[in-house]
Amino acid sequence: MPFCKQACHYCDFHFSTNLRKKQDMVSALQKELLLRKDELKNEEVQTIYFGGGTPSVLEIGEINEIVKTVAENYSVIENPEITLEANPDDLSLKKIKELSDSPINRLSIGVQSFFDQDLKLMNRAHNAKEAHLCLNESKKYFENISIDLIYGIPGMTHKRWQENITKALSYELPHISSYALTVEPKTALKAFIDKGIIPNVDDEMAEEQFNILCALLEKEGFINYEISNFGKEGYFSKNNTAYWKGKKYLGIGPSAHSYDGTKRGWNINNNSKYIRSIKERVLPIEVEVLSKTDRYNEYVMTGLRTIWGISLYKIQTEFGNSYFEYLMQQSDKYIKEEMLSVDRNKISVTKKGKFLCDGIASDLFMIKLN
Repeated sequence: MPFCKQACHYCDFHFSTNLRKKQDMVSALQKELLLRKDELKNEEVQTIYFGGGTPSVLEIGEINEIVKTVAENYSVIENPEITLEANPDDLSLKKIKELSDSPINRLSIGVQSFFDQDLKLMNRAHNAKEAHLCLNESKKYFENISIDLIYGIPGMTHKRWQENITKALSYELPHISSYALTVEPKTALKAFIDKGIIPNVDDEMAEEQFNILCALLEKEGFINYEISNFGKEGYFSKNNTAYWKGKKYLGIGPSAHSYDGTKRGWNINNNSKYIRSIKERVLPIEVEVLSKTDRYNEYVMTGLRTIWGISLYKIQTEFGNSYFEYLMQQSDKYIKEEMLSVDRNKISVTKKGKFLCDGIASDLFMIKLN
């Protein structure tokens, strides 16, 4: 749902702050679902995920209509996980009550910080008071709640970061997602840093704050099942776990990505062109057929970020000995440095290697073979 009330300074996702075309967009999403229903003809839908942008700008009736379109045109399991990404400023008591009566059964709330100075720096639409209010009310109606927190924010001390985590833990939530603040090109944050208005992100500080996060959440029984995601047993995000395990998914809406095991597709990232194309019953999608090397690299990247790691059996059976030997050769120095471990036929990152996981994965990528 590519609409937001205002632009966060760090965000480089596709969205518009002009909500004028929201109703046209909802109609287009439903039409795209109809146009693409044969892509999942023999598949059961296990999760439905409203991502953004900010899907909580949708009215309850619009959410219900979209879910109804899925239910009427796809084979959906009896109790699918249905997640709505939401911002605290959208979650009034009235909206939370309405959501609890809708098919939505999981909330992912973009808190980011419980401190106003951090929220202002990031240009979030909510304040700390709204974050607390929406969590207090959401807990009364929803059991399955996740929140997002951001660390590595310029000026955020370790003490304030620990207080952020402590405040989050006080709500006894079953899931927390936490990301390092990254400086993306063409964002307001990048411009402010370049002009010296905001100090640059300190990678060393971010790594220390990541380690603080891991230690505090582990002590409280959270499992760090993916580098940025921490869940209590039974509360891992089923939707996101499917991405990381290489399962098929269908992405609906402008800029949405899809994957069927061999091909990756992505919709045009222009709202007007998307709506116009769908009205003309033309799918505005580009498709890339993945080579064996592409699939190997993607599996290495996603597998290494999770507790399931990289299966050496899968590497041998799906990709062959040349890939297996290359992986073991490239992994060797990281195993010696205790950043990777080999155990029970899988390669995983260690605590020492977690924060550097993406860099390690890129070293394991295959570049030349097809």
